[in-house]
Amino acid sequence: MTRILVVDDEPQIVRALQINLKARRYEVHVAASGTVALKVAAQYPPDLVILDLGLPDLDGVDVIRGLRGWTEAPILVLSGRTDSTDKVEALDAGADDYVTKPFGIDELLARMRAVLRRSNLAPDQPVVTIGGTMVDLAAKRVTLDSGEDVRLTPTEWHLLEVLIRHPGKLMSQRQLLGEVWGPGYETAGGNLRFYMGQLRRKLEADPARPVHLLTEPGMGYRFEP
Repeated sequence: MTRILVVDDEPQIVRALQINLKARRYEVHVAASGTVALKVAAQYPPDLVILDLGLPDLDGVDVIRGLRGWTEAPILVLSGRTDSTDKVEALDAGADDYVTKPFGIDELLARMRAVLRRSNLAPDQPVVTIGGTMVDLAAKRVTLDSGEDVRLTPTEWHLLEVLIRHPGKLMSQRQLLGEVWGPGYETAGGNLRFYMGQLRRKLEADPARPVHLLTEPGMGYRFEP
């Protein structure tokens, strides 16, 4: 049974999540503060954390950092903060995705399934498909269903590989720039937009309406298998 830790100080939200998650056969633990959340997580290691940022004792970002010190369990932020700065800060601290309150339970469950799929995938999974295109991470080769090879530049390949190794995860611009270009490029968003455009032209069936290499405005990008 998948174990979920819900961290929120709003009783109505906690109760609604408990009812919906237990009805779907999840094991649910709850905490109304950051301090309690860290203790519960240590006692009952979660498979997924649903975390509000506005807690009464600790900022949710500090809770993310505390959890990331010892666990790779997906963290789904659930918060009333709508400023993209808060969202990016949470993602940079190690959150996997972000849902803004008020939210629909169907959307939340879909986001949960996505981050859980990511956590269950082997990190060294060698072959991934993007529509009709096969990406072989071990051979560093991209092949269309027609058998034709797709030529990627080293930067395009590095960016694609980072996204593919985190399927379903929302990656902030800062994270991607740091991993692909290194220190000093954290604000070079133009580079990222250019190379994402190049990848879409080469890999998406309709680059203007991508279904695998997605943009989350103001936050970053994600790869949807």
